[in-house]
Order: sequence, then structure tokens, then C-alpha cells
Amino acid sequence: MTLAAEHRLLAPPDEYDFGHRRVSLAHLPTPVEPMDRLADALGLPAGRLLVKRDDATGLAMGGNKVRKLEYLCADALAHGARHLVTAGLGQSNHSRQTAAAAAKLGLGCTLLFDGEPPSIFSGNLVLDTLFGAEIRWIDAGDPAAPGYLDKDVQAEADRLNAAGIPTYPVVVGGSVPLGALGYVRAACELREQVPDLALVFCPSGSVGTHGGLVAGLGDHDLVQGVRIGVRQHLEEQIERLAADTAALAGLPSPRGRAHVVDPDGSEAHAASTLEAITLAARTEGLVLDPIYTGKVMAGLIAASRRGGLPSEGSIVFLHTGGIPGLLANEHAQWLVEALGEGHR
Repeated sequence: MTLAAEHRLLAPPDEYDFGHRRVSLAHLPTPVEPMDRLADALGLPAGRLLVKRDDATGLAMGGNKVRKLEYLCADALAHGARHLVTAGLGQSNHSRQTAAAAAKLGLGCTLLFDGEPPSIFSGNLVLDTLFGAEIRWIDAGDPAAPGYLDKDVQAEADRLNAAGIPTYPVVVGGSVPLGALGYVRAACELREQVPDLALVFCPSGSVGTHGGLVAGLGDHDLVQGVRIGVRQHLEEQIERLAADTAALAGLPSPRGRAHVVDPDGSEAHAASTLEAITLAARTEGLVLDPIYTGKVMAGLIAASRRGGLPSEGSIVFLHTGGIPGLLANEHAQWLVEALGEGHR
């Protein structure tokens, strides 16, 4: 790829880039829509409950990771990379969108997945294969250990670079300050779209989405995270990333402390996720997945029922995508069996 071709891939600079280069991969700004039928089911007045449709970012069936990849891929091109490498679990949405971004930009891509390959590919793995990514299965060790998967990404990038293939390591979830700028941008969109914003519900996994939103909104009290996965010291990671991202964007350090609801992983929590997925589908035609968005919606529903939502202003559910994962064999079968005849 020539320098001129790389330049054409860059998005025109605007006020939301905060002086950093970005490639144009997503359909932005994503829309905000009312969820009045769901609000009514929860006893909330019409107009109070909204959804930010980051499942509609476009690339590879949409999702939140593409916002981060716009900045990270621009950095990769600036460093002369011709190959991307990242990692996750087998149904990683981040890996799917990284593979798609690489294909769109004419780059190679290696995806590292922790665990054993399934006997039949489904969901995100089908799309990873379609985008031409090289898929490797590894034993990454303890998911709660520091550097889980990121150390494997760096080792693979070092190996490829040593072999003469200029490679850019994309950390899990794209959750570094440069990637989190994508959600500073989303926060700026929300400020314009929802002037009376009171609270955003989002997933807190690799924390880039949560941290970027806080950096852009400037206040931890405006973002309610729902824990995804087993990372330790999650609140500290969110606060550190939010502060570092705000500094990168030239914004003041956010006020307050991180807020994360910590699901217990019990059968009761699985039931609440199933209820959330079903209620969103049958009141709003909104498709959620059991790993990310279903859990976040369950957190929102629980907060509403216990009177834990702000008394005034708009409540926003951030839909981060993940729909291909719902169609993975294991998740689709769980949903069909869990619904059963009694829920039809």
C-alpha cells in the first residue's frame, strides 16, 4: 500500500478526533432511539429509556470495537504495519471486527484464541474465516492473571516482525488510551443526542468502552458498568484508563470513582440475563447476546426495579453489538432450550 493510498483511508479530521488520526471504518454517529415499550414494562415514563445503537456501526455486522480500531488501525498504518494480530476467546467480537478491519485495509491478520477449537465453527468464527484471518488456538493460562492474552499477542507480533512481516499488536479489546478515544467520540455524540443524559449502562470487560465514555463525559457518576469476565481490580483499571484517555484527548481528568455492578455468575443471574434478552426482543425487537449486552440489560432492569435509577434525565443503554455470538452453536442452543414451551 502506497503512502497516498494510506492517506485516502484516513477520515477527515474533526473536533471529535482531538488531534489524533483515524481511519474511517464505522457508520457514525450511531443513532439513539427511544425504548418506550420496554420503559412501560419497567414502569418508566415514555422518553426516559433510550438505546445508543453501536450495534449499527456497520463493519462486520457492527459492534463497539470498530470505534477503537479506527484509531488503532490509523496508528498501525502510520508505523508501516502490514499485518495485525490480536486475541480473545473463540466467539470474540473484537477479533471478528479486527479481522474485518484488516481485510478492508488490505492488511494480514492473525487471531489467537484461548482454548481448543470447536468441532464445528459457528457465529463469529464463521466470519473470522470469511475475512481470511489466520486462526491459531493457544493455551493462554489463567484468565485472571495480569497480561492474560496480551502477552501472547505481543509474542506473536515479535515473531512476525522478526520474520520480516511488519506487524502491529492490537491489545485485547483495543483497550488502551488511543483505542478508548473511540468512546470519547461516542460520549461527544451522546452529549449532542441526549442533552439531559443522566446515566449510561455499558459492559465493563477489557474496560476500553467504559473508560472512554467516562473520559468523554468527564464524570464517573454518568456511567454504570456491568462486569464481564473475571478481571481483577476492575474499578482501578477503569479509573486509570479513563484518566489516561482524558489526558490523551486534552480533557480534564474525570470526577468521581468508577461504578461497576458485579454479577455473581449464579443460575439466578443466568435467569435474569435470559429475561433481559427476551424482554428486549419482545418489547423492542432488539437483539441482545448472553455474554455482553444481555448482562448489561439485566443490570439496567435490576436497577430500575430496585429504584436505583436517577430520578430525572434520560437513561441510555449502550448496545455494543455481539449479535453473531448469539448465533454460535452453544449460545443459540442455550437460548432455545432455556426459553422452552413455557416462555413461548
